[in-house]
Amino acid sequence: MATVSHSAAASHVGKIRSNNQDSGYSGRQLFMVADGMGGHAGGDVASAIATKRIIEADQPYRSPQDAEFALQAALIAANSQLAETVFEHTELTGMGTTVSALVVLDGEVAIAHIGDSRIYLLRDGELSQITVDHTFVQRLVDSGRITEQEAMVHPRRSVLMRVLGDVESSPEIDTSILATLPGDRWLICSDGLSGVVSNGGIAAALSTSLDAQDVADRLVKESLDGGAPDNVTIVVVDIGSANARVDVPTVVGSAAAPLAFGEEPGRSRALRMSSLRLHPVRETHFEPDSQDYLSELIEEDERRARRRKITWLLGIVLLITAIFGAGFGGYQWTQTRYYVGVEGSNVAIFKGVQQDLGPIALSSVYEDTTIKVTDLRVFDRQQVQQTISATSLEDAKLIVERLQNATLK
Repeated sequence: MATVSHSAAASHVGKIRSNNQDSGYSGRQLFMVADGMGGHAGGDVASAIATKRIIEADQPYRSPQDAEFALQAALIAANSQLAETVFEHTELTGMGTTVSALVVLDGEVAIAHIGDSRIYLLRDGELSQITVDHTFVQRLVDSGRITEQEAMVHPRRSVLMRVLGDVESSPEIDTSILATLPGDRWLICSDGLSGVVSNGGIAAALSTSLDAQDVADRLVKESLDGGAPDNVTIVVVDIGSANARVDVPTVVGSAAAPLAFGEEPGRSRALRMSSLRLHPVRETHFEPDSQDYLSELIEEDERRARRRKITWLLGIVLLITAIFGAGFGGYQWTQTRYYVGVEGSNVAIFKGVQQDLGPIALSSVYEDTTIKVTDLRVFDRQQVQQTISATSLEDAKLIVERLQNATLK
């Protein structure tokens, strides 16, 4: 029977943010990551509240269907608790959190997901992304408007379309049940990893023979090596055939710090939070998952794409104009040059330079003479056949006059 053999969790604040708004949990059967949003004023609180509520669902279930229902119910309950917290503490308005969670039970996995944290599966060396991001750019990718690579740098990549928070009383949560096999390695992570480390890098780390904790630590390090502009939280779950686990439940990130409700003078059920600090990071934020708003964003994106195309087109036109301008200016300069050469059997004055530019002739006969090339002295004939450069039209006429005089002697 496939069951959890090892698991581990790791979390890091990253290199730019001042506080960790992620939370992670590696339990007995339940494993999850929550990525808080709402900035310094509530992202850490949101992920911690959601995590503490959802891990209450870490218990035995009779069937994967029961586990799936329990996970969904836990996420809805966490959403209600977040709404209640914002109602009592208005300074937290706008806070929310993503959640990606799974329960392993008898060779199957029950999954619940909302937001842009991700669940991956490595099986037989092949990495698969199990969850779908609830983001604006993912909508654009799904519709074929942009590529996965363009989504990584899209200016709207921080816009979430679905989260747990104080906006919707019954948010839409993706749930599913999948089979799992001995040798599978599951990864749950915040976008602090998936937004920095490529799928190839993630697959390479998961494919090693390192144990779950070492893999989690390695992935955190790779995110830090990539700049770590966001918090990064990772949960790794290994599936085996033996039931001899020694791992103990572990909470990481903001949910691991004290977060309690208590009585304070003049205020009931006050929330004690750590000091708040600003950080210069693009904040993930939630926007309603409505057709009107989505249409507005798509129209804005199309306008941006049109502006980008127009900019490129103008740049190309300017470049072509500059090239033609330089070419025309160069040609005009050549037409101020003169030289003496051979035209048919006679000596002639040419306007331009001796070279041609592909099919374009850079010189033409300016004035023919009656001097026969065969009448020239051997030395003069060789010079004329090789062309004699002149500094000006007057100089070219002086050269012709000299050649004429030489034939008369």
